[in-house]
Amino acid sequence: MHIMYFTEQPMATYPADKGLEFGATALMFSNSHFDPAEGSRLYNEYIEQYVLAETVGFDGIMLNEHHNAPFCMQAKANIFAALLAGLTKRVKIVMLGNPLPLAENPIRLAEELAMIDMISKGRLVSGFVRGGGQEQLAVGVNPAFNRERFEEAHDLIVKAWTQPGPFRWEGTHYQHRVVNPWAVPLQKPYPRVWVPGVISRETVIWAAQHRYPYIALNTTVEQTQKIWKLYDDTAAEVGFQGGPEYHGYLKQVHVAETEEKALENARQFTWMQGEFTGLAHPVWSTPAGYSSPENRRGFVEFSTGRGPARGSVPPSTSRSATT
Repeated sequence: MHIMYFTEQPMATYPADKGLEFGATALMFSNSHFDPAEGSRLYNEYIEQYVLAETVGFDGIMLNEHHNAPFCMQAKANIFAALLAGLTKRVKIVMLGNPLPLAENPIRLAEELAMIDMISKGRLVSGFVRGGGQEQLAVGVNPAFNRERFEEAHDLIVKAWTQPGPFRWEGTHYQHRVVNPWAVPLQKPYPRVWVPGVISRETVIWAAQHRYPYIALNTTVEQTQKIWKLYDDTAAEVGFQGGPEYHGYLKQVHVAETEEKALENARQFTWMQGEFTGLAHPVWSTPAGYSSPENRRGFVEFSTGRGPARGSVPPSTSRSATT
């Protein structure tokens, strides 16, 4: 088992009463409530925490990104990954991950990740995600093409990493006359890819078909067991054995001096997470065309206990994972 350290890098210093008054804190909650001075302080604190995580023995540091929301200040995970590639020596740098459908130029993304892999001397784990529904609206990408863009960007990045250029790419969503990146990964054939999931059965199947570990985020034990069964059954169909090496799990853990204090602090944290992620209108979190055909409910509502899940990774939903 490998243990990774992860934080969403929340901005906890915004006026919570204003978020409650507005009724949402994701996408449309005004950035006039963002304090750059506090942001600077928090960014540097997070860097110190990441370096400490390596010092105390974590196997890796996980990074992700979100947009237009105080629950995650990290708008470009590759920036922190590049910093950590130089500041750390041992830990894996785990991207969970880069939202491929938001990429207007996957070649640039392939170059960034290759640089991080070389600077870190081969410690990059390159996670790819579809990105939350509201992320599509935050950057102006049509959510109906989310999965198509994800799969095409993935294929283009892998080809750029593994096939010598120059070559031409004429796809549905990306067209490049010349693909010939000078920066390619140190790891061969390319850095290990992990795929975090949210509510989509299709993503679990896609990850297994590509032999990529699937990371289940904060799911219940029952849900997680069903995810692993679906993954391992699909793996067997395509000719390999799944199992623990391909199973990742993200879980919230809080430690304090006493159990009573830990429970008190954790309840406050859980409320803050609900405030950050729960107050998002379903029209934003699950815009038209974005959701899996088997689950039209938004993960935000379910993750905060506002409604039962229906039809996601059998039979309910998840947030995403890590090994």
